[in-house]
Amino acid sequence: MRWFAPLLAIGALLAPLPARAEKLVSIVSNDEVSIASNFVGEKLTLFGNIEPETGAEQKFVEGPFHVVIVITGPLQDRVARLSRQRLGIWMNTEQAVFEDFPSFYHVLASGKLADITDQATLDQLNIMPEAQTRITATPGTADAALFGRELVRLMTNQGYFGLNELGVVFRSNTLYSAQVNLPSDVPPGPYLAHTYLFKNGAMIAERSERFSVRKIGFERFLALAAQQQSLLYGLICVILALFTGWLGGVVFKR
Repeated sequence: MRWFAPLLAIGALLAPLPARAEKLVSIVSNDEVSIASNFVGEKLTLFGNIEPETGAEQKFVEGPFHVVIVITGPLQDRVARLSRQRLGIWMNTEQAVFEDFPSFYHVLASGKLADITDQATLDQLNIMPEAQTRITATPGTADAALFGRELVRLMTNQGYFGLNELGVVFRSNTLYSAQVNLPSDVPPGPYLAHTYLFKNGAMIAERSERFSVRKIGFERFLALAAQQQSLLYGLICVILALFTGWLGGVVFKR
């Protein structure tokens, strides 16, 4: 019988793990947002439903559930600078660099985050906007927390960052929806809507949906020219400036 215990341990390792009880099914109302000259912003709607996981024994799910949706925009390097007055002149004296920092970051929740889960889980999942500065600050940056708080504050004031703890609404026990406003100057690029499902304070499922924001028409031409054909872009700007000046002179002369 001495060999029986190791056999039981091996059998437990080889036995299939129980299937997760719940899964998320979600969709974004528009998977591509186009920016033209008349673009004034857009409101996107995210729909989702909680269903039994494939292979689960139960045929229905039991709540109550909570949903947190994190929408992340294109990643960029950001530099936060501290200005001080020296000899009557404002000068940049210190700075902090944040690599791959989100240009757009909004958190939508179905309730108070403190009621949905504990702070340790929020920190582990890096859900809070302030967590983005902690995980993107370059190593060795002095006062990264101070610069990070100011960076998040500025991004929030500009509408690029946000936290809405009433942003997710349950239409039934399992069906939910949420809306996010994209401002008129929303950064173009790839976006990710990551949904977390919570039950009894624990994260039990997650799912991601992608959408994109891109410029079209003359705006797209200018953006590509500025990035790929800097000389051509400069010439176009000079020509437009000369033409505008000439046209203004003609109009006011009359």
